[in-house]
Amino acid sequence: MGKSRHFDTLAIHSGEQIYQRSVTQPIFQSSTYIFEGESQYTDVTYGRLSNTPNHQNLSDKLAALEKTEQGLVTSSGMSAVTTALLAFVPPGGRLLSQNTLYGGTHYFLKDDFPFWNRAVDFFPIEESGSITNYLKAGTAAIYLETISNPLLRVPDFEKIIAVAKSKNILTIIDNTFASPYNFNPIEMGFDIVVHSATKYLNGHTDVLAGAILGKSEKIEEARKLLCHLGPCLDPHACFLLNRGLKTLGIRMRQHNENALALAKHLQNLNRIEKVFYPGLESHPDHARAKKWFKGFGGMISFEYKGSIEDLERSLKRLMIPMVAPSLGGVESLITRPSTTSHSGLSQEERTKLGIKDTLVRLSVGLEDVSDLEADFTEAFG
Repeated sequence: MGKSRHFDTLAIHSGEQIYQRSVTQPIFQSSTYIFEGESQYTDVTYGRLSNTPNHQNLSDKLAALEKTEQGLVTSSGMSAVTTALLAFVPPGGRLLSQNTLYGGTHYFLKDDFPFWNRAVDFFPIEESGSITNYLKAGTAAIYLETISNPLLRVPDFEKIIAVAKSKNILTIIDNTFASPYNFNPIEMGFDIVVHSATKYLNGHTDVLAGAILGKSEKIEEARKLLCHLGPCLDPHACFLLNRGLKTLGIRMRQHNENALALAKHLQNLNRIEKVFYPGLESHPDHARAKKWFKGFGGMISFEYKGSIEDLERSLKRLMIPMVAPSLGGVESLITRPSTTSHSGLSQEERTKLGIKDTLVRLSVGLEDVSDLEADFTEAFG
């Protein structure tokens, strides 16, 4: 579909093929396809090679939404992240990463990356504008999150990209929290985009999936590794993710609107000490977010004013948000990162990163925002 199409049109129609006159993409529940003389193994249509009709149609749609050449879908967000990092940081090479990351990514880089003969260096996200101070010999790639998990910081993309291009260093960014509706990293100059498609891309809390997107030559490098590691996405999961993507634009507009209104409301509640949301003028990276993003996303974090025991009682008083990990679905979810996503970090590590035990992360859903405001007023007012 032409590049002039708008986001919602692309979300519905890009990547779609007509099979037996069906308006909806069918599920090709087949692992194996007839051999037609393909010259190399990765060209053979086979489920584990992520090149069946369901995989290809979905990858094309994702590439259109992220405004890049090619995409690759995987079995989870972590399989997308780990495959990309192993594919683009060679053995003996180094990765430079921001220090505030999703817990699973942090664990992988800290605990498992050395096993694969790769090294990682971290820079404080507050110093992202001075990234040259943290580069070392052998740095092959720089890894960022568009909006950091869980404190919602926004790195200085422009300065990072300028440094990376001047030194021929690959840039990889996890765009999960923003989604391609709010931000397209490729347009700014990033090389590789990864997603936990489990979150906003699917949007209905019923699929585990990931995605790697970028120029075709780079995605083919990742595909070769993915074929060896084996984290392919099931055809039915491809179907569900493709269906979820068709409403991504309309969902993100509501997520943006609800989260901004609720973040402003939370600032006025007695039991809340501090609210973290890029859409608030009080946020340290608000100017960057306002300049680069179409919307500020559906994620809010806040620090509770009181003890952990009081916080747990307040969380139990909530009637609408469910206390559960993950994010990006139509329903609101709330969790304490110290007990879920970042529980694997030591107390000292969390303190150093600013993740207090009384920090709460809220994924704002699509419920009526006045109901959410009333619910939080009752529990935290």
